[in-house]
Amino acid sequence: MKDFSRSTYQRKKVAVNKVKVQRKPIEWGKYLRPLGRIALGAAGISMVFGMMFVAKRAIGSVTFFRLKNIEVSSAKRLNREEILALVGVETGQDMARMNLKRMGEQLAQNPWVETVRIHRYFPDRLSITIAEREPLAIVNMGFIYYLDRKGAVFKVLNQGDKLDYPVVTGFSEEEMNSNPAGTREALKSTCELLGILREKGAFILADVSEIHYDKGYGFTLFTSSGSLPVKVGAGNFSAKVERLARIYRDIMAQHPSLQYIDLDYNDKIVVKKS
Repeated sequence: MKDFSRSTYQRKKVAVNKVKVQRKPIEWGKYLRPLGRIALGAAGISMVFGMMFVAKRAIGSVTFFRLKNIEVSSAKRLNREEILALVGVETGQDMARMNLKRMGEQLAQNPWVETVRIHRYFPDRLSITIAEREPLAIVNMGFIYYLDRKGAVFKVLNQGDKLDYPVVTGFSEEEMNSNPAGTREALKSTCELLGILREKGAFILADVSEIHYDKGYGFTLFTSSGSLPVKVGAGNFSAKVERLARIYRDIMAQHPSLQYIDLDYNDKIVVKKS
């Protein structure tokens, strides 16, 4: 057998067949034409948006609803000029752009203002109606505040504010902050007592200089003449004041010899003489 591993035969290299490929030139126009159309379209859209923006600005600067008439309700504490300044409104403004909610909030920041109603009537009229708070008493809590008929402490007294109201004591800002719900209920009870005094015994209310509140006991009145204590306690104010009204003049005739009057009973009045 022939041993091919020892053969001296050399294989000849065969040249690789080469095929010449002709390259076609790139047709750039085929690719650039769509890009050009896209660019023109984008420019057109930009132009349209630009024209719309300019038109919007032009239209926005023109209004058919210029404010001409402003109606303001009468008030005791605030005059027309003060109300308009708080609201920030004047004739000539665009009614369509007015933010009535914000205007009402600005006016409600004044402590005298209890409620606000603002209405616009196109094409040119605005109506502002406010209800003011009425002081019922003065609350001494370190600072002196007005108390309204709903039991809300609403304004620190300043120089020139009226002082001819019953003074309420026994409340504190600390207690109001630590127990707001309980303090509000006690202040509402204060207003209830004041209302009953005014309704059933106006002559008694005129002689009340101070109403003191004690968290554990309730209320004690002090008369203007001689600071005579009248113990009322808590609750059932109407019946207690009615009993006192029937004999008030007779009792007060003995005032110099009285130490206190106690109404905190179901069916009687206790008069302590000194």
